[in-house]
Amino acid sequence: MPAVKVKDLEKDYGKVKALKGISFEVKEGEIFGLIGPNGAGKSTTLKILATLLTPTGGSAEVFGKDVVRDADDVRKLISYLPEEAGAYKNLTGMEYLEFMAKLYAKTGKSVEEMLKLGVEISGLGDRLRDKVSTYSKGMTRKLLLARALMVRPKLAILDEPASGLDIVNAYTIRKTIKDFARREGVTFLVSSHNMLEVEYLCDRVALINKGVIVETGAPRELKEKYDVENLEEVFMTVVGAKISEPVGGGY
Repeated sequence: MPAVKVKDLEKDYGKVKALKGISFEVKEGEIFGLIGPNGAGKSTTLKILATLLTPTGGSAEVFGKDVVRDADDVRKLISYLPEEAGAYKNLTGMEYLEFMAKLYAKTGKSVEEMLKLGVEISGLGDRLRDKVSTYSKGMTRKLLLARALMVRPKLAILDEPASGLDIVNAYTIRKTIKDFARREGVTFLVSSHNMLEVEYLCDRVALINKGVIVETGAPRELKEKYDVENLEEVFMTVVGAKISEPVGGGY
């Protein structure tokens, strides 16, 4: 059974078709990247899988559970980190993690276990004693990633996890994701418009443009198939776009 199965998925916003019948599968335990330009349909896809949006057509399953019919069951299997997520600024980092752990945990022992893991994943050390309002964007993102992973989801859905971060923080976020996937066997679905970044992070990727999946495969295989040096060049070759032309247009 695949971790994620998307078949002929459609989403309309009025007259705008954000998703035009996309299909892809994510294998259990892999890091899968949904990549494409801004407005291509990445966030819409992730929100549907996170049960936050209802599709207009087609279907999507998470570990065999339909995201519409079995939404409550799906929510027990996933964690979701939106691109613009924020944390409670008046709490310290530790208080925030503890608050979130208590929401998810069923016993006092599991609260302690989640909190311990969250502290480790965040890598923030003594700064966890400080209020979130004093954190940089990179520190806040590390805290939010820790919150998403400390619950040990079967599927972690991350929307642009390193967007807007400097080189050091973006590298740390990518390394945390990769290390956690290897150690815990968690499946990741990651969206990004940064194709070079995703190339180093993901086992397989789906390239999406204007609400359509235009290619799927392992980064190395795609580069060999199109005889190019990176995924950006794969994308430009597949869509046949000129560098100066906009290639987005979805949501």
